[in-house]
Amino acid sequence: MLALAGFAMIITFMVLIMTNRLSALTALLLVPVLFALLTGFGPQMGPMMLDGIKNIAPTGIMLVFAILYFGLMTDAGLFDPIIDRIRRVAHGDPLKIIVGTALLALFVSLDGDGATTYIIVVTALLPLYRRLGISPLILTCMNMLVGGVMNILPWGGPTARVMSVLHLDSAQLFNPLIPVMVAGLAWVFGVAWYLGRKERKRLGLDHLSKTPKAHAVLGFAAGLAARPAADEGPGIELSDEERGLRRPKLLWLNALLTLALMVCLVREVLPLPVLFMLAFALAAVLNYPNLSQQRQRFAAHAGNALSVAAMVFAAGIFTGILSGTHMVDAMAQTFVQLVPTSLGPHFPVLTGLVSAPLTFFMSNDAFYFGILPLFTQAAAQFHVPVTMMGQASLLGQPVHLLSPLVPSTYLLVGLAGVDIGAHQRFTLKWACGTVLVMLLAALAVGVVSL
Repeated sequence: MLALAGFAMIITFMVLIMTNRLSALTALLLVPVLFALLTGFGPQMGPMMLDGIKNIAPTGIMLVFAILYFGLMTDAGLFDPIIDRIRRVAHGDPLKIIVGTALLALFVSLDGDGATTYIIVVTALLPLYRRLGISPLILTCMNMLVGGVMNILPWGGPTARVMSVLHLDSAQLFNPLIPVMVAGLAWVFGVAWYLGRKERKRLGLDHLSKTPKAHAVLGFAAGLAARPAADEGPGIELSDEERGLRRPKLLWLNALLTLALMVCLVREVLPLPVLFMLAFALAAVLNYPNLSQQRQRFAAHAGNALSVAAMVFAAGIFTGILSGTHMVDAMAQTFVQLVPTSLGPHFPVLTGLVSAPLTFFMSNDAFYFGILPLFTQAAAQFHVPVTMMGQASLLGQPVHLLSPLVPSTYLLVGLAGVDIGAHQRFTLKWACGTVLVMLLAALAVGVVSL
């Protein structure tokens, strides 16, 4: 009964937002409350909701101050050289810009933090997308496709969970997955090339050269590394207001502050929310020492920060009820029971396939700490190695990032100004393709066996 209610709650939520019947914010608040009442948890609902909010509060605080920090950095002109270089290399070609989006997301996501990647890539490239009329859905799609592959890095959350629960080290679990990740990234850049070709046609730019996909990727990377020629076109066009906010003399200081922030984030010098709060305060004082200017900058970015924070805390209520009612536990048990014993020898492939929908419908914690140990125990009866089960369980991450239970997803769509339902509809097929490509690659190199 609880499992059925859990599935029904998530499906109802998805249908409502993907058909534009409700906004994601209102659906996150109303749908779980309705199902909690229907399943008889009304009296216990309040503490469950508060627990969910408390658990997600650090993430919400981090996202708010991250938006404010990178908003100030954008105002000060930190990302102007990146936008200018991409614009010069791309020459207004949507294909090169979209490939460049994937390439930038790849480099930035090496820190293993999806939220940071979204903030940097979107704030750096969204103005360019808007100027050229490229769909912002492509910007969010490329960020998420790259993030889905890079989320498997050893310092990423899913891999750390697998190493913890299955008692494996990084060399055992991650190293064999490197060629699988390369295959996944090749697919992502292929998607970037395809979407770039479509945008060329939609924007009436078919006259641009039909560069082969490999040349588009390699040529763009070489162009970014090369010194731009003097005749490569004008730089970034700024309004008078934007020009007044720029701080070109503080460019290197802002870059060093941001680099120091990234290093501290990776090394976990302080909790992530605290780091972003301190970095934001320093950035405000350094770039806009006048109190009136500071208030104007806070007000300019408050709307974006508030919308993301509201969505994140609403997601906390959703997950709080999902966990507090034990619906998620019942869902996990149901999935395990539905697996026929005859499929035992094929558990690795099965795990790779179902990891996508399972991590979409529930959190990584619920899947890796709840379901994966049960799957691994069942597979052990058929002499399936523990390492193989752990590796297979990571292949669904490209779809997981589309889940409404992932807070950083709301940050991504909020920054880009797109509807989360539209983002999911646009990206889902490409994310599923990434999962299938990585699963085939895993079969080909022997990471996963039939």
